[in-house]
Amino acid sequence: MTDRPVNRDDPLDDFETRQISLLGKTKRVYVSGSGPAVVVMAEMPGITPHVARFSRWVREAGFTVYMPNLFGKDGAVPKMPGAYLTVVKGCISAEFRAFSANASSPVTQWLRALAAQAHGECGGRGVGAIGMCFTGNFALSMMLEKSVLAPVLAQPSLPLNDEAGMHIAPDELAAVKARMEAEDLTVLAYRFEGDKFCKAARFAAYETALGDRFEGRVLPDSAARPNTMMKNPHSVVTLHLIDEAGQPTMAARDEILDFFRMRLN
Repeated sequence: MTDRPVNRDDPLDDFETRQISLLGKTKRVYVSGSGPAVVVMAEMPGITPHVARFSRWVREAGFTVYMPNLFGKDGAVPKMPGAYLTVVKGCISAEFRAFSANASSPVTQWLRALAAQAHGECGGRGVGAIGMCFTGNFALSMMLEKSVLAPVLAQPSLPLNDEAGMHIAPDELAAVKARMEAEDLTVLAYRFEGDKFCKAARFAAYETALGDRFEGRVLPDSAARPNTMMKNPHSVVTLHLIDEAGQPTMAARDEILDFFRMRLN
């Protein structure tokens, strides 16, 4: 993979830009690669160069990446106050329920439809999905789509006002758990130990609900790359990832890629 600087805007010119209409809504989706599909859902404030780098790693691992625009300016390096305004818009958007526990964001219905279409286009055993931060819980809700076999929750941060809350409707959670048991599936999840937005209480809630079907990984804060824009250790495989061999964040990235290979190939 050709390295691209993550401190400059990314033109995303190695992705095909598609307008995909599902359930009466059209969204811009960046598609690239070959092999089984993996839906990569960006964290706030959008498809940053760090998110694009992760998607390229997924592509190089032998998958077709579907990276939908859910908010923000695509390819842009986060800057204030623009990044803050994107978060505010996301919190009040009808597609998200940022402060709702025991409820699923409406946008997850569109994402499930995207996974179904991606599976039809790419084939293979099924589809992988990873959500990050604001979208971190979405990969679990997407398991209501039968093609989704490999869900990953990276620092799931919703609901914002309840550190032990789960951002999924109870009936959906029950259906997901039943499917996991029936098909012997698991969900991977990652957080930094001192993360202020995804605390231990959230992982404990998922562990209580899903039992050993929930595989949570907690990285020490010392494993996070120092960042002046966001000092809180948070983004495991993007902003706070240390791109060096032997680093815990790189090990997390590799585990995620292996998880996709195991479930989808």
